[in-house]
Amino acid sequence: MAKKLRKLSSSNGASKAPVKLTPRDKATRGKLLSVAESVIAAAKKKREPAVAVPLRSLSNVKYNRIKRIIEMGSAKSERGLFNLSQAKSYMQTVLVTSGCKRLIDQAKTTSIRGLFYLLKHTISGTKEETFADQDECDPIIEDVEVLLESLREELHLYAKKAGDLVGDIVIVDRGDEIDCSRMGSGGYGIPSIVEEQFVQFKNCKAKFILHVEKDTVWQRFNEDKFWRKHNCILTHGGGQPPRGVRRLLHRLHNELKLPIYCLLDNDPWGYYIYSVIKQGSINLAFESKRMAVPEARFVGLRSKDFVRCGLSESVQIKLNDQDKKRADQIAGYPWFTSKKGWQREIALMKKNDFKLEVEALISKDISYVTEVYVPERLEEEDWRELEG
Repeated sequence: MAKKLRKLSSSNGASKAPVKLTPRDKATRGKLLSVAESVIAAAKKKREPAVAVPLRSLSNVKYNRIKRIIEMGSAKSERGLFNLSQAKSYMQTVLVTSGCKRLIDQAKTTSIRGLFYLLKHTISGTKEETFADQDECDPIIEDVEVLLESLREELHLYAKKAGDLVGDIVIVDRGDEIDCSRMGSGGYGIPSIVEEQFVQFKNCKAKFILHVEKDTVWQRFNEDKFWRKHNCILTHGGGQPPRGVRRLLHRLHNELKLPIYCLLDNDPWGYYIYSVIKQGSINLAFESKRMAVPEARFVGLRSKDFVRCGLSESVQIKLNDQDKKRADQIAGYPWFTSKKGWQREIALMKKNDFKLEVEALISKDISYVTEVYVPERLEEEDWRELEG
């Protein structure tokens, strides 16, 4: 039996077909190799190997008023091998690029947690670990993304899935056709990697996308069949939408020309989520062009809805110091400072001294949000007041 298993194992290994890289994989692999080549070039010239990593901070992003997205600036932080304070981060950067090249060469993907374990080991002859924990590894992965101007997914890495979709559209996911109008109560789980070579769209009959903040609200809309009654695609991102959800929204909007409406809480965090969907995020400013949707509209709760909807005081949530600080930060973003409507909205929330969650509308009726609130906001084109 053992001899037979060894023979099968040997046969399987020998018959393994060579990996065929996609054009995108070839391009990403070339970028990864350039890091190794820079080390060789520096050694030949007897110079210190170093990399210059773009800074991922608010001070190094700018708002492009023509494109209506945020973009990364030119400021960089150099890390070199011979600098005692930079040597470890430099070697970790090169190590991550090596791990990602290995994934591409084998046509495999793994989670960021998986890459951490793939690269974690004790350096020979020392007691030094390559990475002490994942919190040390994750920022290096993000550094490599901005260094190479490549999405994490192009490096064959995926994050935790968070987000669902339901609606009248067929999605082809790695060859499997999925009718998203027949997904029951769970919906189609939006994967982390949604690039064109893995996910395609077919037979879309929906007229727009309604993106809601939380899965609990999404469940109400799904159970009430809002997406069927109003001929739309219904999505959520589990709060702050992950990359896969944002990238999918971008593709649905740009490839299928579907308008996107965002139903979010009336608080600084809901406003921030809208900002990320619309203009892009600071950490991923270099990829706003592939994630941001400048035409996204806000149909979420407004500060005036407490009075407009006749809500009771029991649904108010008092603003804390962190909420107020976050509100001031958002009001100061360049992409909000020119919007008088948003300045009035944030000012009224602070004056009210309370915030409201979408779930507060349940106090009116269990289906008030699906049968009254959102249909009225869409009919009135309520978002126009904020954009002015």
